[in-house]
Amino acid sequence: MTKVFIDGSSGTTGLHIRERLADRTDLTILEIPYEQRHEEDVRKQYLNDADIAFLCLPDDAAEVSARLVDNDHTVVIDTSTRHRTEDGWVYGLPELEGQREKIRQAKRIANPGCHATGFISLIAPLVKAGLIRKDLRLSCFSLTGYSGGGKKMIAQYEEESRDPLLNAPRMYGLSQNHKHLKEMRIISGLEHDPVFCPIVAPYYAGMEVTVSLTPEDTSASVEEIQNVYRDVYGSGLIRFAEKPDENGFLSAAAFAGKDVMEISVYGNAERILLVSRFDNLGKGASGAAIQNMNLVLGLDEATGLVV
Repeated sequence: MTKVFIDGSSGTTGLHIRERLADRTDLTILEIPYEQRHEEDVRKQYLNDADIAFLCLPDDAAEVSARLVDNDHTVVIDTSTRHRTEDGWVYGLPELEGQREKIRQAKRIANPGCHATGFISLIAPLVKAGLIRKDLRLSCFSLTGYSGGGKKMIAQYEEESRDPLLNAPRMYGLSQNHKHLKEMRIISGLEHDPVFCPIVAPYYAGMEVTVSLTPEDTSASVEEIQNVYRDVYGSGLIRFAEKPDENGFLSAAAFAGKDVMEISVYGNAERILLVSRFDNLGKGASGAAIQNMNLVLGLDEATGLVV
């Protein structure tokens, strides 16, 4: 039976992975005794005993844990930002061309960031198809539920006497140095970081990432872009949707609790909107990590996920 260890199982991503794996009969979850959880030699033993080790830790701690794995059988899936563009690590977005097979063979997998997942899924296929130039300077805004901010932010939003400013959407990343920018650029095949506006709103989970295009950005029509998405997203957990029916609206919470993503295209010849919607904790974090594990284990990639 496959042995799984979650390093950082008390954090939001770790807890969500544990929840998704709770009913799996093909896995054994290794757990460090509570009183030994901070002992590095004990963590090293558990990491090296595991067939699959999920790192659900801050960047610096994830780097330390990755270095503790000194065997050739443990597959490390890091959900932090630390290794997403590092040599020797495979980027864990299976729906990108050629990536699924790389993940199946990998020993070190870097799970994508939530905002980055939405952006890259929209842009990478269009760069690959030659519909947008690599030197294009794009703009992106991304609406997310507060669960993406981890335990501290969840507590702030769920306090009975919370700050009234939390009752409305709040922009952040204002310095244009958001930690997802590097992977958004590199994995998409772009030469420049996008102008990126992330927004956290007063709902628990769900994400909506939008990129706008004009005739100055692309000569492609809405229909040509739709055709690329149809071809690229014919399998996996990312799905192209022609016309989601929400009476003229698109809810960022439409896929809360699920591990899939929906991509759609709107607009006209003058103004095009590319939109991806998913759960920031699902396809944007824990669900994606489990999808990668399933591929490594030779299973259907949706095993144990909510699709």
